Amino acid sequence: MARRRGLRRLTVLVLALALVAGGVYSAVFFLQRSETLVSERCRAVIGERTSELAPDQAVNASLITAVAVQRGLPPRAASIALATAMQESKLRNIDHGDKAGPDSRGLFQQRPSQGWGTEAQIMDPYYAANAFYDALVKVPGYESLEITDAAQRVQRSAYPTAYAQHEEMGRTFASGLTGQTPEAVRCTLRAPGTGGDTAALSAELSQAYGPLGTAVEGETLVVDAGGSQAWSVAQWAVANAKGFEVTQVDVAGRSWNREARDGWQASAATDGQVRITVAAEGTGS
Repeated sequence: MARRRGLRRLTVLVLALALVAGGVYSAVFFLQRSETLVSERCRAVIGERTSELAPDQAVNASLITAVAVQRGLPPRAASIALATAMQESKLRNIDHGDKAGPDSRGLFQQRPSQGWGTEAQIMDPYYAANAFYDALVKVPGYESLEITDAAQRVQRSAYPTAYAQHEEMGRTFASGLTGQTPEAVRCTLRAPGTGGDTAALSAELSQAYGPLGTAVEGETLVVDAGGSQAWSVAQWAVANAKGFEVTQVDVAGRSWNREARDGWQASAATDGQVRITVAAEGTGS
C-alpha cells in the first residue's frame, strides 16, 4: 500500500512538472511568436505630418543628415539630400545602376564616368554624402530653391520633377534627425537579438558627427551634447537602434524605450548629455 501511494505521488509530481514545463514552453513560444508579428518601422512625426521608413532606410537617412550637421549645413540641405537619395536609390546603398546610368552606384547613384569618384569611393556612404553636399553648396541660393529644383541642379536627372514626391519625407526626417524638431523620430523594433557593443556604437557616432565627448557607464554610452545637437544625436541613436541593439535613449527630460514601443516619454534625463543604452551581453530574443 505504501509503495502504491509513493508511486501515485511520484506520478502527480511528474505530471505537475510536465505542466510547468509546458507552461514555460508555451510562454516562451508566445513571446517569440509575438516578436515575429512586430512590424519594424521608423517614423518621423511632426504635427499632423508623418513619414515612414524601413529601419535600414532610416540608418542611411541618419547618416546623410549627420554629415550635414557635422558640416554645419542647414536642415534644408539634409532635406534635399534625403529626397534625392530616396528617389535615386530608395535610401539604400545599391551596387548597380540602370539603363540611363549603368555605372551609377550608391545612395545617390553617382557615376564614376561623370567625375563623382571611383566606384569604391561612391559605395562609401560617407564619401557619397559629402560628395553630394560638395556639389549642393555650389548651387547659388539652394536654401531657397524648391527641393526638387535644388536636387536636379546637382543630379542632372532625366526625370527632373521626380524628387518632388519625396519632399515631405525629406523635410520630416531632416527636421528630426538634425535636432530641429525634438522627439520626432521614433522606431518600432523587435527585441534585441544579441548584446550591444558601446565601442562600435561610439566609433560610428564619431564618424557620423566628428569628435564628441563620450564615456562608457556599463551598457550606456554617455555623449556630451546639448540643444539641437543633443536631439540630433539622440534621434540618430533611435534610427540606428536595430543594428546596434540600442534599448533606450535618454535626453533632455525625455526617453525612448525599445520595449515600450510607444515613442518618447517623460524621464529624469538631464540636459547636456545623451545616454544611449544597449542590450547587455547574453541578451537574446
